[in-house]
Amino acid sequence: MRYQVLIVDDEALVHHHLWTMIEWEHYGFELCGEAYSGPMALQLIERIRPQIAIIDINMPGMNGVELQGEIRRHYPEIVTIMLSSYDDYDYVRECLRNGALDYLLKHRLNEQSLITIMNRAVKELEEANAAASSKSAQEVDGESRRNELLREHLSHLLTGKPDATQELQAFVARHRLFEGAVCYAAAAVQIIPFLLLTESQSDVQTNRLVRQAVELTQQTLGDPSERLAVYVENGRLAVIFAFKNRSEQAASSEAERLMSHVIHSLELFLNLKCTYAIGHICGGLVKLEASYRSAERVIDVSPSLKETAANPANASRLSLTIDEQKQLLLSMERLDKEGVQRSLATVFAAIRKHPLHSQSVQMMISELLSIGEKAIPPEAGGSEELPSREELGRLGSMEGLEEWMYNYFDRLMNLLRQRQAAGPYSRHVSQTILLILERYPSFITLELAAGAIGLNPSYLSRIFKEETQMTFSEYVNRVRIDASCKLLESGKYSIKQISSQVGFTTYNYFFKVFKELTGMTPHAYVARPTGRDDSVK
Repeated sequence: MRYQVLIVDDEALVHHHLWTMIEWEHYGFELCGEAYSGPMALQLIERIRPQIAIIDINMPGMNGVELQGEIRRHYPEIVTIMLSSYDDYDYVRECLRNGALDYLLKHRLNEQSLITIMNRAVKELEEANAAASSKSAQEVDGESRRNELLREHLSHLLTGKPDATQELQAFVARHRLFEGAVCYAAAAVQIIPFLLLTESQSDVQTNRLVRQAVELTQQTLGDPSERLAVYVENGRLAVIFAFKNRSEQAASSEAERLMSHVIHSLELFLNLKCTYAIGHICGGLVKLEASYRSAERVIDVSPSLKETAANPANASRLSLTIDEQKQLLLSMERLDKEGVQRSLATVFAAIRKHPLHSQSVQMMISELLSIGEKAIPPEAGGSEELPSREELGRLGSMEGLEEWMYNYFDRLMNLLRQRQAAGPYSRHVSQTILLILERYPSFITLELAAGAIGLNPSYLSRIFKEETQMTFSEYVNRVRIDASCKLLESGKYSIKQISSQVGFTTYNYFFKVFKELTGMTPHAYVARPTGRDDSVK
């Protein structure tokens, strides 16, 4: 920190002498202004608020004694140092009685004496700030502690703890809180992606997020004696309103205005997408829980879920089915982008009717992310290229979440292809391998690959064979047979279906290539003993 210093003297030479005597910034000071008279000094002080003022005693008009008195009355936090000559001593003595720190004799002024007195000024400023902070801290600590206890009582009430109502009423009466309030209301605020954001965080990180959300909400609301933010559980906050206005319409309008600001602040400053609802206006603290429950019902029930009672297929579930997991993993192993997209579409069809913040949505999205993270763990490298979970904090709709998940798995599949194509290959051969891994289920030829990367087919054929020890066609067949083995192991498809899915145009050719590369027929591969390792030769 640099202390701001103002120089006040009617002589320009004195200003220059002080400016050049020491390296002010080196010692922690900044000369923020110069004044040549008392009135000019007061104008500068009002505008720039220096911490230290060096004032000449002898000035025409308002002299230094009068100026120092004005500063003492209106800006007592400023430390004043007087400049004097021998015949000014009576004036100096009066300034010292009025609170000036000390004086400097102009004809004896040198670097050391200036540094010494400036350091004394800093010490006085620090002591004054410490004393003010201590007094203020004691007052703030008392009020802060009371508000924390009030939050604790309200949290017990809103989570249904026995005897919470009586304990809250006693606490409010003892501390004379909410005086003048004639009606109350509770609002519920839900951090939409809370479970997804905090799942991989430590308790310390989660608690910090919760504390930041409560503090920011309270700052936005203002006076805690009339509006108090309370953390409840699972990323849910409550806001308690105590209204002195008897009009329910005015109270509802004020609550709506404030909650709109809260949601905007949480998104703007913490990147947290939230939703909220305001409960009904009630006549006393004893009815606050009912007001809060009415707000919770609004944000927890999506209109589309009204179909659930009539159609059990819409009932919520908290995890992927075994078949959904297998299908997704199989598509990832095969580097089948379209298969991954079909798996995601199946999951979203099951959860799309639920609120974004609901447990069923968050748990199933978490499971999808867990599968993706296991495919490329952080220690393997490359995971930093995937979208960050922190981005989930900004998602406020199921459409946005669905788009984010498709993008996540699209980039994940690209990384998996790049890892499989990695090796001691040139750029053109690596590009060709990536192209094969992407297009093997359909149609891929040497000529198409060469055209895609801008090479002559003959040249590509030669360098591909040199670097992979296989012809282009042999490499494609190995990729296809490896994918067919995974499909056979899944037990979900017939052999004829598999031959088509991995890109073979005829079943007979598939059968022939499969036996050449694995040493057995597809039927024998399916019937092999469990645990036997029959990789492609």
